[in-house]
Amino acid sequence: MRSTWLKKWLGGVAAGALALLATATAAHAQTSTGTVRGTITGDGGVPMPNVQIGARNVETGVQRGTMSGDNGTYVLPGIAPGTYDMTVRRIGHTPQTRRVVVQIGATQIQNFTVSSQPTQLATVAVVATAPVPETRTSEVATNVTPQQIEKLPTTSRNFLDLAALAPGVTVSPDRLGFQGRNFSAGGQSASAVNVFIDGSSLKNDLTGGGVAGQDASRGNPFPQSAIREYRVISQNFKAEYQKSSSAIITATTKSGGNEWHGNALVGYQHAGLVELDELQKRAKKANPASFRRPDYTRTLTAFSVGGPIVVDKSHVFLSYEGNNQSRVNRVNFNPPTGFTALDTVNLRQYNGYFGSPFRQNLWFGKVDYAFGEGSNVEVSVNNRHETDVRDFGGGNNTALLGAVNYRQNVSIAQAKYNYARGALLNEAKVDFSYFQRNPIPNQPGIVRRKYQIGPDAIIGSYNSNQDFKQRRIGLRNDVTYTGFTFSGDHVFKGGASIDFVNYDVFKANNFTPEFSYGDSINCNPDCAVRQGYAFGTPYQLVYSTGNPRLKADNTQIGAYVQDDWTPMERLTFNIGVRWDVETNMLNSGYRTPQNVADTLRRYNSQFPVPLDLDRYISTGKNRKPFYGAFQPRLGFSYALDRDNRTTVFGGWGLYYDRIQFDLYAIDPVQKLGRPNYTIRFAPRGVAPRPGQVAWNDAYLTADTTTLNSLVRTTGQPEAWLIDNEMKVPRSTQSNFGVRQMLGTFAVTATYANVHGMDQTGLGWATIELNPNGSCCRSFNIGAHGFSNFIYSTNDKETWYKALQLQIDRPYTRRDSRSIGWGSGLAFTYATREVKGADGLGDEFDFPNSRSIPRHPANDEKYRLVANFVTDMPWFWGIQTSGLLTLGGKYRQDIGCPARFCGIGTTGNQYQRGGFEVPGVFPYRTLDLRLRKDFPTFGAYNVRYGVTLDVFNAFNRTNWSNYNTGNRTDRDFGAPRDMASDARRYQLGAEVNF
Repeated sequence: MRSTWLKKWLGGVAAGALALLATATAAHAQTSTGTVRGTITGDGGVPMPNVQIGARNVETGVQRGTMSGDNGTYVLPGIAPGTYDMTVRRIGHTPQTRRVVVQIGATQIQNFTVSSQPTQLATVAVVATAPVPETRTSEVATNVTPQQIEKLPTTSRNFLDLAALAPGVTVSPDRLGFQGRNFSAGGQSASAVNVFIDGSSLKNDLTGGGVAGQDASRGNPFPQSAIREYRVISQNFKAEYQKSSSAIITATTKSGGNEWHGNALVGYQHAGLVELDELQKRAKKANPASFRRPDYTRTLTAFSVGGPIVVDKSHVFLSYEGNNQSRVNRVNFNPPTGFTALDTVNLRQYNGYFGSPFRQNLWFGKVDYAFGEGSNVEVSVNNRHETDVRDFGGGNNTALLGAVNYRQNVSIAQAKYNYARGALLNEAKVDFSYFQRNPIPNQPGIVRRKYQIGPDAIIGSYNSNQDFKQRRIGLRNDVTYTGFTFSGDHVFKGGASIDFVNYDVFKANNFTPEFSYGDSINCNPDCAVRQGYAFGTPYQLVYSTGNPRLKADNTQIGAYVQDDWTPMERLTFNIGVRWDVETNMLNSGYRTPQNVADTLRRYNSQFPVPLDLDRYISTGKNRKPFYGAFQPRLGFSYALDRDNRTTVFGGWGLYYDRIQFDLYAIDPVQKLGRPNYTIRFAPRGVAPRPGQVAWNDAYLTADTTTLNSLVRTTGQPEAWLIDNEMKVPRSTQSNFGVRQMLGTFAVTATYANVHGMDQTGLGWATIELNPNGSCCRSFNIGAHGFSNFIYSTNDKETWYKALQLQIDRPYTRRDSRSIGWGSGLAFTYATREVKGADGLGDEFDFPNSRSIPRHPANDEKYRLVANFVTDMPWFWGIQTSGLLTLGGKYRQDIGCPARFCGIGTTGNQYQRGGFEVPGVFPYRTLDLRLRKDFPTFGAYNVRYGVTLDVFNAFNRTNWSNYNTGNRTDRDFGAPRDMASDARRYQLGAEVNF
């Protein structure tokens, strides 16, 4: 009956959404467009009604128009970012034309004064095409311009890297030996962000990391050559944005123009262009004969072309980027002597240097067609495909046999239709997206053996096989109306979206049976377990069996209304509310297995952490969608002068994110439906003790036929208990600031406050701290058939308070003979605190969240990011650009936390006990780019250029992983790892036409 009702309800919603879309005739949503507004006055400053305002895109010829109202004001919303010739006309008055630059997400104020002396319209005189910094917004936002994307040095052409230009935003650095490229803000984890490209969300519903494909990848989410510009909004974003409690990035892609243009480039880096870091220098000094410089090459390629199909009507744009990286990992097993079994295996035969290739291909294509003024359609497709053979050698202690091939695919196809008529703008979009995360064994079918010889030596296939697929069909419609005036001007905007999402997950962890071998020498803490084995017989098998697949459908619905109300010329209020709901965020049809429910009812009162069983036992009917995600958002801006050179602004809002489907919907099913078993074996020829199985050589196989019968009779599964009333993570954001124009510089000072609440975590119901705060008292649930009872909570909180200073001067160059330059600076002084977790991003909180008090975490006090771009024609025509990052000191825990060792334990301190990473700015990097363009030649105006990038130009040693184990340690406070690579050079060449 519930299913029938749900289908009817969803059908009604879908029908309503389709009906709304059927009436739609729209352009880009504000998530990928800008706005131009202003006032038309005549002689003596009298407001001029019925003035015709037109805006023509210089590149594409597409036009938009409107009329000024009775009070002389006008609004042109939904303008695609670009350069426009704006013209105002009224019969009997002098026409005017002005060239302006519209930026994504920004509101451009353009006031005109028309003369009553009629003259003929003269030829357009282009004074400047640099964007005018936005002052009249309540958002805390940073626009990353086309010039910055094109000219600033970025190590791997990942456009997200430049999000660091926004104060309060941290971007994970590109490292030679690391995976995972994401960003975070507001004291929250990377999972709390969202990225929109042309209005389509790249949110990862299934796993962590926030942006699909970025949590465990060396690659890029989108071809940089296809990104025109983007906007980073770290505070007070409007109601039209969804599924983020932290920060968002909204980007717009390039389009073809009325002239054919193209670009091709290549960037190259190899081991000889990478200097040794401090740890590598130490290794070379210690073993000069055997030291080998790590092999490495990377080739970045890009090609794009765009032009007209029909001039002023239809255009096409195509882009491709490749990211090919080749590394060599060293496998170096050093088995102990005196063990015949190890000699038989001959672990040293697996030693050597082996290739670890990464390959990524990114494609993008877009076609647009203008039906007339204010009416156009746009269709685009993009695809990302990558493979990465990795996770062997080095610190993984794994042979090449155990490598994983980490495959990812991300595809988005979308169609958008615009219609603007008078005061009405309607924007409609339909999209289809496909995200796949597919790590599999690179060499499957080989039994996995782990020899615990100190650092483990692992041979055999990778032990996991996963295939996460997320498919989404999204419908969205936004309506903007600018013709209502009551106590001032209003810009009303409202919209609705409905996404039909399908999750298809194959999650076979411990897919390859893993046999562990050991001995009783140097085996603390489990010597007793390994006694008598001497590596000849495995002492245990870890293996999972059961159904690894879960499929689910989820419908995501959102709606919002907002009003930009200007009660007087210099004052604007932004008032909005958003509502979101997901029908199946938590696998609502899940039923707690009967044996789990019976065990809970029998022993719950004896657990150290008793649970409310009405909330943690699911009947398949008592897990309801959360309908309460109403999110009011308020903001204001007030200009202290008529020219908007000094503005005060502020805002407050409530923002909901979502719950990760993997841990909270998939794992509770898999932990019981595909349990993880540990089988203990007796040594060869020895009678099994209780809990052991007699060893048989037939067990040493990757063929599961024999092993399935074994594990079905042995082992204890883990039960995960998810709160049926689990809350959706949310945050409140507030800010207050002032903006000041100083010549061509825009200076912004802001106080920002973010309080993250109801954040998710997992704890142990059968384990709790002792009364003195040390670890731990427990209930032996293993005696009743289960290894653990894990339960979900919403006990985590985060606090972020910051003073932010931003200075921007947009890049401007009058002509090829003049100096062009632009610069920017973002400084943040912040405090970050967390409660219920040791840090950010880890969902597991041992023994539970309530045992972890509020304390600083990820509490870098200072961060300064500066950038510059300079063209110097007298310096051989070389362009220079740079990106400087200075990271401030932060505190770290010392020793054993009180909840493990007891309050006041000698040599240890309670949370955040006193070690401070030294230096005002211990982290420092300066990236530089030198570019030389050569004279153009030929009928096609072909231009050539060469580039030299220098990353970490001063070769700063940035340390990390400090030893904070105990104050009595000899190397207490000493670093053990690197936070950045040593100096790297990259050579490049480029052709433009």
